[in-house]
Amino acid sequence: MEALTQSRTHNCGELRLSDAGKHVTLSGWLENSREVGGNLSFLILRDFYGTTQLVAETEEMVKSFKEITKESTITITGTVRERSNKNPKIATGEIEVVPDSVVVLGRNRNAELPFEINRSKEADEATRLKYRYLDLRNPEVKKNIVLRSQVVAALRRAMTEEGFLEINTPILTASSPEGARDYLVPARKHPGKFYALPQAPQQFKQLLMTAGFDRYFQIAPCFRDEDARGDRTPGEFYQLDMEMAFATQEDVLGVLERVLVPIFREYGIYDRVTPAPFRRIAYNDAMERYGTDKPDLRINLELQDVTELLKGCGFEPFSDAIVKAVKVTDFEATRKQIDKLVADVEVQTAQKSYWFRMDENGELVGGISKFVQPIKEQVIAALDLKPGCFVGLAAGKKGVAQKTAGVLRTKLGAMCPNHMDKEQYQFCWIVDFPMYEIGEESGELEFCHNPFSMPNGGLEILEKAARGEVDPPSITAFQYDLVINGYESASGAVRNHDPEIMVKAFELVRLGEADVKAKFPAMYNAFTYGAPTHAGAAPGVDRMIMLLTGEESIREVITFPMNKNAQDVMMSAPSAVTEAQLRELHLQCTEVEKDDNAQ
Repeated sequence: MEALTQSRTHNCGELRLSDAGKHVTLSGWLENSREVGGNLSFLILRDFYGTTQLVAETEEMVKSFKEITKESTITITGTVRERSNKNPKIATGEIEVVPDSVVVLGRNRNAELPFEINRSKEADEATRLKYRYLDLRNPEVKKNIVLRSQVVAALRRAMTEEGFLEINTPILTASSPEGARDYLVPARKHPGKFYALPQAPQQFKQLLMTAGFDRYFQIAPCFRDEDARGDRTPGEFYQLDMEMAFATQEDVLGVLERVLVPIFREYGIYDRVTPAPFRRIAYNDAMERYGTDKPDLRINLELQDVTELLKGCGFEPFSDAIVKAVKVTDFEATRKQIDKLVADVEVQTAQKSYWFRMDENGELVGGISKFVQPIKEQVIAALDLKPGCFVGLAAGKKGVAQKTAGVLRTKLGAMCPNHMDKEQYQFCWIVDFPMYEIGEESGELEFCHNPFSMPNGGLEILEKAARGEVDPPSITAFQYDLVINGYESASGAVRNHDPEIMVKAFELVRLGEADVKAKFPAMYNAFTYGAPTHAGAAPGVDRMIMLLTGEESIREVITFPMNKNAQDVMMSAPSAVTEAQLRELHLQCTEVEKDDNAQ
């Protein structure tokens, strides 16, 4: 390779008509070439910033480029001139460069690419993740990562302007019950003991408040061994973690409203953003009206309780159940689409849903209409039915009926443009979450969400619960979630900073003071030295970027994501380790599974 005398003078998205006549040096990937005869070829050079057309006009130069494989990296020097067939779709579309020399920097030695770079999003996900470094060459893929960088920088600026101090907390820490499985790291110097990667910096940020820091934040990596979903990646994710001393719930909500609204206005794909202050919806109200604690408020449908109306209609599933209805006006779906709707709801909830509709003649038809027919007039009056209305129904115990009807509501909204104003960002806060719940598997009282939250009513309400004067599941906490377009986008709480209240809260779930001290020694002891009231929250950065870009999969906004099975197929992780490594860590594998990443 001949020596380069000069680095690039411009990038591939920079040159304009005003640069015509300049002698320039460009570097990038050879994206494409098209030969026209033996002494003319058109080439596209691409770098991070854009593309520039090159025109080889001599037999020697055409031959030089012909020997270079696509996606090789090259440096060219040449002269800028006005382009005769201008391309208004690209920034450099008015010019082209005529090279007088070309140097190959890094040759593509592969006969075939796994996919066309500019069409990589059409390839299957497994191939894209295996060759992620090629996938990221696609400008359409790369732009999400660029946006992510811009948004994170904007979040840092906004939090700093709000008076928050960025502090990094440890990655190797102790296992703590945060609601998901820990990733454990064996401690070489302490045989049989393990560090845990933090599910969240929860205890550390509360300890910072106790240490006298007033406002903390960080773009925090969090690690949870949980299954993937479209809006959740397994393994590692990032959140805007924040905490405030001497703060109320409204203080935290106000800060995040001031920080997030400008972010969504500047970087989001939709022009409309909910202005602050956002709606505050109590958890119980959200479940009753929307069937979910993360309602998509772009949908203008609400649940109606029709238990009393339909319990005597003769339809067995309604006879001893709570029944919720979702009414849709001007419903135009076919029977095939309705059958798919019902099937999809059952797949998602493991519960059946039911329906009937009013035809153009005012008759109730389809689904369970024959059971509703005897009380037709009462049903029409109660639900205010008009020709073209569709009624979806769910039945069961209260929570089951609510959640099933909630899924119906969401799917019906997506089916009906007249009931979903999609192109906007709708924010709301869900507040007053239950402090406790009866565990589905254990059948015993458990914490519903964050065990470190302050209960509404403080010590007094917990003591009443201990005496049997208050039903524990009726106790609410100062917990709140931010919901954006139906996605839980942040969770937070006013913290339980009083050791006496903390112990009493844990006693209700059969854990005594000794258990609290053993599980949370640093935090419990710190609080005995006089802790401030404090509150915080943690918006998810990955999910925020997904919403801003309009992507349906969160993996599209993560630079190097794992697949749905928590594997990094590019790096072949997780992978087997040597016996020597295991011995050094005082570990032994009792069962070895086949390495799915093995090639």
